[in-house]
Amino acid sequence: MILTAIWVYQTLIKAKTGNVLMWVAGCAIVFLVIQVLFYNINIMIIDGLDGKDVGGEYDRDLTSVGDRKTQEGAGGWFMPVFFELLPPFAGVLAVALIRCQFILKQALTPANLFSGIKELFVSIKNSFKTSSN
Repeated sequence: MILTAIWVYQTLIKAKTGNVLMWVAGCAIVFLVIQVLFYNINIMIIDGLDGKDVGGEYDRDLTSVGDRKTQEGAGGWFMPVFFELLPPFAGVLAVALIRCQFILKQALTPANLFSGIKELFVSIKNSFKTSSN
């Protein structure tokens, strides 16, 4: 979420848009809401795949996807990895849509959605450089 907030902040500064902090806060909230929503959806899907009736004493942490048993055998590693990576990716995608549609007012293309990510990491890398005079 921090990288996404920095990405939106840099976009707003380059686009010379007003209400920078409101946009960054709004995008951070959207990221968090989408991520929590997808974690809950993932948990419902995984619990549905389990096929067991969990009963009334079911008291599992709502954001704990990793301890759920998904499938056995070959390929059993795929679903837990997919369910762990989907919520953050969905959050980044939601912020990218907001950034592209409302901040930059550009067409929704993959190049426009994810523009500026390279510059984000370059600026972070450059922030660690020290100048010796």
